[in-house]
Amino acid sequence: MTSTRSSDEIRNSVRSAYAAVAEAAADGCCGPSAGSAPRTSCCPAPDDAAPTDGRLLGYGEDELAAVPEGANLGLGCGNPTAIAELSEGETVLDLGSGAGFDCFLAAPKVGATGRVIGVDMTPQMLEKARANAKKAGIENVEFRLGEIEHLPIADNTVDVIISNCVINLAPDKNAVFRDAYRVLSPGGRLCISDIVATEELPGDMRDDMGMISSCIGGAEHVDKLVAGLKAAGFDAPDIDINEKSREFIADWAPGRGIEAYIASATIRAVKS
Repeated sequence: MTSTRSSDEIRNSVRSAYAAVAEAAADGCCGPSAGSAPRTSCCPAPDDAAPTDGRLLGYGEDELAAVPEGANLGLGCGNPTAIAELSEGETVLDLGSGAGFDCFLAAPKVGATGRVIGVDMTPQMLEKARANAKKAGIENVEFRLGEIEHLPIADNTVDVIISNCVINLAPDKNAVFRDAYRVLSPGGRLCISDIVATEELPGDMRDDMGMISSCIGGAEHVDKLVAGLKAAGFDAPDIDINEKSREFIADWAPGRGIEAYIASATIRAVKS
């Protein structure tokens, strides 16, 4: 079952929700609790909603300590840089880069001869990411305004695409995959962490804008994601479900039973 909300309605609501997160983070908090806006791990959580610790998402203590202060807004569901096997000199594209957290982790892996590009549709997030990069003196990272369905990137110019809990927010996942395929160079790879549906979500969850903005309501079923990747041209798409993730996902919307429908997963595919 798909949402009855229009693509524009979803996109505008998500943009507004994450603008509020960025603005709240500038004041020392990341925004409201789960269920009505993007869930976060860097704000005080209500008594019945535990925060998602970055270590549960696969980040090491050294990684959490290495990024500029203010870059980690706790909005992910995995660690895409851990599965991307980045090499010196590669060009990396981060879809939905937020305040720059995963971009800053990728930057030292690709080195001075490499390049990291973050794309985000929320101006407030871009402003925060650029300020973080300037503050930390990171010179091989840049941030561009754009929607991940229509990337501001030239054809065949990217070696690796990463993303962290963002594609589920896009109204048209297949358009995301098609444009990702377009910008990747031959042999380029897609290595992302995202929320996927393992069972069809009830209609009330699909249509709840708070659920959609919280990376719940827009989760696509695994089978449809694989079909979309293949249709875009990707070879051997592979989706690996992290069953343990259901434990912390349950805290994103306490009492709603969302963990029975969705889980975090790593998604890999290659452009031939």
